Amino acid sequence: MREAQKETMVAKAAGLAIALGAAWLANQVIDRGWNAVLGHKPPKAENPGDARFGEILAAAAITGAIVSLSRVFATRGAAKLIK
Repeated sequence: MREAQKETMVAKAAGLAIALGAAWLANQVIDRGWNAVLGHKPPKAENPGDARFGEILAAAAITGAIVSLSRVFATRGAAKLIK
């Protein structure tokens, strides 16, 4: 395997690991923040309950945005560190 291919594979693996870690951390922050503000964890798709539609929509939008942003920043940061 060529040296450039090895570096690319290492960069992709490191970027994936960092992005997954960032997504997990973002979810933890969201759960704790939601609990601090509303007194319970945000509604999840697998939890049938009495959550209102607005709360479900807000949880989905906030979670999706924060997790996506954290993954983008983590992946870009990893790419800069590897180069």
